[in-house]
Amino acid sequence: MTIRYLIEKEFLQLLRNKFVPRLIIVFPIVMMCVLPWIMNQEIRDIRIGIVDNDRSTLSQQLVHRVEASRYFVFTGQKPTYRDALKDIETSKADIVMVIPQGYGRNKTTGNMQPVLIAANAVNGSKGSIAASYLTQIVAGDSSAEMERSVSTLFLYNKNLNYKVFMIPALLGLVMMLMCGFLPALNIVGEKESGTIEQINVTPVSKWSFILAKLIPYWLIAIFSVSVCLLLSWLVYGIACQGPLWLVYLLAMLLALFFSSLGLIISNYSDTMQQAIFVMWFFVVCIMLLSGLFTPTRSMPVWAYATTYFNPMHYFIDAVRTVFVRGGNFHSIAHQVYALVAFAVVMSVWAVGSYKKNS
Repeated sequence: MTIRYLIEKEFLQLLRNKFVPRLIIVFPIVMMCVLPWIMNQEIRDIRIGIVDNDRSTLSQQLVHRVEASRYFVFTGQKPTYRDALKDIETSKADIVMVIPQGYGRNKTTGNMQPVLIAANAVNGSKGSIAASYLTQIVAGDSSAEMERSVSTLFLYNKNLNYKVFMIPALLGLVMMLMCGFLPALNIVGEKESGTIEQINVTPVSKWSFILAKLIPYWLIAIFSVSVCLLLSWLVYGIACQGPLWLVYLLAMLLALFFSSLGLIISNYSDTMQQAIFVMWFFVVCIMLLSGLFTPTRSMPVWAYATTYFNPMHYFIDAVRTVFVRGGNFHSIAHQVYALVAFAVVMSVWAVGSYKKNS
């Protein structure tokens, strides 16, 4: 019965704060309706300038193929390479293609004719991908025969829709921010208001007190995941390919980890400002080293080794397996056991770090 009243107290504290209930409702909606459109690493709208020194039929066909590409924005033909380079220097163009004299004649006779591609590599990813796109267009004729003999089958995401890749990651981001920052401000907020002293002089056990703090955030996690999955289906037509209960299981384990982490930070902090800064430090490190946005295999060896101690990495890997590939429990058992271990360790630490002076 004691824990029932403690949980009731937590919900009353949440409801008395006019901002937090609105945040709990609006945050997952905004995350799912806005971020999948902008968190897209596909490179498009690449501004290109072309210098055609050949002026032949074949060189104009190449220019038209570039114009027709959905990746490039044609800024016009330039008289010289120097003029085209000035556009890159003034950020009016991202890449320049120079077609040399004799391009059409050498193409007709079957001789190799080099084409100069100069890309702005201040943004290394954009520069290299833009050059790769343009190289494929330039080499299109010579590779046409090879392409006719090769058939490509895209598995799990046949339309190469980047939203399918990002929506499972956003589930983890919502869990991390909602179930991490709110608990981090919980106990330290009671310290500042002085209400924690009233709990300390009661016979309430530490386990009951911390459990009552965690349960509301588990319910918030269930609500947030449900909203995200519903909006994924309604707005984007993307549904979970595997069992939904596995997605909820993974979300609950991750919520337990982050809510426990938030309570640990709150137990050790004296002010809300201190708790926010410490929590933000851990959130940024966990997020960037998890593979949420970029492949972990692209990291240096020493950085990749940190993923073994990063629960978000296990969550992202597992939820994408279930959501995108339709995996079952057997295919994510390793990640589930790892998340259980992280959640148990952090929850025990949360109880042990709470100093109760009765």
